[in-house]
Amino acid sequence: MTDLTVNSFYFISGIVLLAIAVIGQAKLLFLEINPGCFGRMLALILGVISLSLSSTQGIFPSELPQVLSNFLQSFISEAKNIINQ
Repeated sequence: MTDLTVNSFYFISGIVLLAIAVIGQAKLLFLEINPGCFGRMLALILGVISLSLSSTQGIFPSELPQVLSNFLQSFISEAKNIINQ
């Protein structure tokens, strides 16, 4: 498998596992998901590990930290202007 396919698998499985951990008991068409306390904890741990693997292997864009810092700088300057007015 290519790196993108493995990263996509980690990302999608992480999102699904976190959804199972948060939602808990749910019905999906004819399938009922009821993991219980231990199952929810296990899904949470595996989901976090899976998402951390996908983020360290580069599924997220490399310019994300720069975009976040630009956003925060503009937000802080706008907040200062609003407070000063």
